[in-house]
Amino acid sequence: MTHINTKIQSYIVPGRRVHLSGIGGVSMSPLAEVLHSIGLLVQGSDMSESESVQRLRSMGIQVTVGHRAEAIEGAEFLIRTAAIRDGNPEIAAAKEKGLPVFERAEAWGAMMQQYENAVCIAGTHGKTTTTSMTTHIFMAAGVDPTVMIGGTLPMLHSGYRVGKGDTIILESCEYRNSFLYFFPTVAVVLNVEADHLDFFKDLDDIKASFRRFAKLTPENGYIVANADDPGAMDALKGLPLFTFGCQEGADCRAENLVWRYGRPEFDVVVKGEVYTHLTLQVAGRHNLSNALAAASAAYVLGVPSRAVRLGLEGFFGAGRRFEYKGICRGARVYDDYAHHPAELHALLEMARSLGYQRVICAFQPHTYTRTQALFDDFVRELRTADIAVLTDIYAAREKNTTGISSADLVREIPGAQYCPTLEETAQTLQKLAREGDLILTVGAGDIYTAGETIVRQERELHPIIP
Repeated sequence: MTHINTKIQSYIVPGRRVHLSGIGGVSMSPLAEVLHSIGLLVQGSDMSESESVQRLRSMGIQVTVGHRAEAIEGAEFLIRTAAIRDGNPEIAAAKEKGLPVFERAEAWGAMMQQYENAVCIAGTHGKTTTTSMTTHIFMAAGVDPTVMIGGTLPMLHSGYRVGKGDTIILESCEYRNSFLYFFPTVAVVLNVEADHLDFFKDLDDIKASFRRFAKLTPENGYIVANADDPGAMDALKGLPLFTFGCQEGADCRAENLVWRYGRPEFDVVVKGEVYTHLTLQVAGRHNLSNALAAASAAYVLGVPSRAVRLGLEGFFGAGRRFEYKGICRGARVYDDYAHHPAELHALLEMARSLGYQRVICAFQPHTYTRTQALFDDFVRELRTADIAVLTDIYAAREKNTTGISSADLVREIPGAQYCPTLEETAQTLQKLAREGDLILTVGAGDIYTAGETIVRQERELHPIIP
């Protein structure tokens, strides 16, 4: 095993004071709570007020709004999100004082060493849903897990929980090699495809990173891999694997598969014997694969089959994963986080299987580098929608150095419409909507607000609409 070297473990000690820059973030707020629960003196800052910030304050954690040098006063070390760079005033002040600054992933890696079971779920896409499914299973098994998900799970009313059991379940991101700080006892690899090419050199570089991640598991641990995904199987070639999928020879397979309104019902068969029978409440072949991954992680850790069935049959989706928003002029409006061509493919394939007259896809590309690197793939997938509506690219951490625009995609997609702003996107969707349509707002940025706008306006006109 070769982890990225870090000295943070010596700082994770009760009584030491830590400052978290970006404390209100989706994986920083649970980290703050975990550190607080084991006796560290936690403080932090965030750019804005939020429910997460208010929750942390209610626990006695001091949180300031805005990033200022004086905010780190009293801290012995800092933890920052990957989005916060060296020029941030808090980071600059820490370095001037000689205080160590660690990445969020380093801290989670240090924390997971305190658990007997660390289930780390990685992949180019599907991580949030599979981590959510796994959480449902382990909650049904009564093991009281600690959980960190990159999205909201309705059962938790958040993206995390701090449990008292011996299991931690984490969504594990490959960006900037973050997951190489982790200490998985069960490393789940869902798929390996080209993405984050603003950091990785190419697909081979990505595969090498996933292989390093898988090799972090100890000899008595498990590498759970998708037998149906060529990228994953190539990246992990020669390693001892527990595989899942529909391929002949996979250790965990779906058999006797029946589709009902886009939702799969099947036997989960492990090494030739039926482990459980599942009727999923979420649609699509991608969710069949995600469920097999979650069931496999449960199986290798000895979770009873009954908990797998109860957990997965009680799973209705994670936040922003084909999340129902409401109705607009008779059309049903859903939102999804898909921001990679493979995710778009899975989403639109599933959507077309549901029997709607038209599938209208409002898409917001995420980052300039991804849009440019995967341009032809995005065009291919968006052409499969009956109508594609594109708003401008969500920059996230980037600046547009190439001049690429969503308008470039629109020119390659017959019938597509370009709406530079979210306000124009909402207006266009409202005009297009009619009975029998499925409207999807899709992307990892703030495209969901367009769907929420048209649903809210419809409710204001017709208050009885659900």
